[in-house]
Amino acid sequence: MDTKSGNKARVPPGQRDVERKFPVLHAGEVPVIDLERWRFRIFGRVKNEVIWTWDEFMSLPKVTVCADMHCVTTWTRLDNVWEGVAFKEMMKHTEILPDAKFIMAHAYPNFTTNLPIEAVLDDDVLFAYRHDGKPLESDHGGPLRLVVPKRYAWKSAKWVRGIEFMPADRPGFWEQMGYHMSGDPWKEERMWGD
Repeated sequence: MDTKSGNKARVPPGQRDVERKFPVLHAGEVPVIDLERWRFRIFGRVKNEVIWTWDEFMSLPKVTVCADMHCVTTWTRLDNVWEGVAFKEMMKHTEILPDAKFIMAHAYPNFTTNLPIEAVLDDDVLFAYRHDGKPLESDHGGPLRLVVPKRYAWKSAKWVRGIEFMPADRPGFWEQMGYHMSGDPWKEERMWGD
């Protein structure tokens, strides 16, 4: 547990502050992504499907967010500075149908993770392409990573390439392996049954 008085309240139960280290954890190989062929797709329970190229996505309005990151493996990294496109901004480009209650983030190569819509509507949720002033490294999810600070880091999908809006929840990659469907670090929702 973090012992610094100013940071202790920001580190969830069962977590430890790793200071400025940024551990790298993922399943499988880091994908090699060709930005000329990269596409970002919004689909599912939407009125109109939207597909952006990298250049089109990069032309969307940008935000900077300072947020903590909490990994299910018990590390916490405080004060990450993320730059990218706000989730709310991306939603302005199509009409979400009223029965859409959940999203599934789709990422390279075949990774997915689920979230309730209310979890991604916070002002600190974004699609990040920069971290701490530098382009987001591929080990950490570059070229684009979904960042959901109020959930464990596996919900912040690396190498994200699309968002599917869904009427009902369904498990993504790690959730099918037993990880919690919600992943709230303050409730220690690590595995199903927590």
